[in-house]
Amino acid sequence: MVLYEFYCKDETGEPHLIGVLPERRKDQFQITRESIVKWGRLVAGSYIDPGSIYYIQVDSQKVL
Repeated sequence: MVLYEFYCKDETGEPHLIGVLPERRKDQFQITRESIVKWGRLVAGSYIDPGSIYYIQVDSQKVL
């Protein structure tokens, strides 16, 4: 399973984990960078600068 870890950078540039999204969509054509970033913005809320949000794709099989 693929996971997306979402981070935001604070004023000092330090990254902070804000959420994890497990990818459940089977159709690879529906998975776009825009759809992933949209979810991250929803989780982060309106008080975080959208430009400071980024994500890392993680294979959960390697994590366990």
